[in-house]
Amino acid sequence: MNARIIAYERVSTARQGRSGLGLEAQRSAIDAFAVSRSAEVLARFTEVESGKRNNRPELDKALNLARLTGATLVIAKLDRLSRNAAFLLTLQASGVSFLACDMPEANDLTVGIMALVAQQEREAISRRTKEALAAAKARGVRLGNPNGAAALRRAGKGGTALQETVRRNADAFAEDLREVVTAIRNEGHTTLRSLADQLNTRGIRTRRGGRWHVSTVRNLLRRIQSAPATGPIA
Repeated sequence: MNARIIAYERVSTARQGRSGLGLEAQRSAIDAFAVSRSAEVLARFTEVESGKRNNRPELDKALNLARLTGATLVIAKLDRLSRNAAFLLTLQASGVSFLACDMPEANDLTVGIMALVAQQEREAISRRTKEALAAAKARGVRLGNPNGAAALRRAGKGGTALQETVRRNADAFAEDLREVVTAIRNEGHTTLRSLADQLNTRGIRTRRGGRWHVSTVRNLLRRIQSAPATGPIA
């Protein structure tokens, strides 16, 4: 396995994301795995997302950085990625090396089988839930949350924690590009435009997977300069 890893953690609700419920166990598992393999954790991406959805921006960023650095994407448990078989198999075909701490010996065949089982399990859970709700409704049970509006207002108060996660991810990405930017500047490319051109020429994508422009390079340099890192860029 590559001696450098990108950690990807996921919780399925905003409440879990704010409280850290579930994240701590995943983080401990990944850190213990890194120690056992003498691997360096280059960056850590945290997703607060529903397992039924495949559009996960933090996972996209983690995959982009893994491609950029050649690091291995590491997750605590295979089902943290998705309960959707097609999505998991698509990830396998992305070209990024990845593994799960709970099943480091998994190969394409075993991962494929587990993905299909996970998909079947998700569909079974969904079916049982719908059947239970239908039965409750038939008995005259009143469904729904009578305090729904209040619950939504309470959920909105968790934005600070999520913003902090986004900031940490952005800082980690900038730090990973510090040496690349230094090398480009040492070659004489010192303007924002020329830096953007060089990053694009070298096939390096932005944290969101796009092309570099003057504005994105400016933001990158600001993060690198303000980071408590190994020293200022040249």
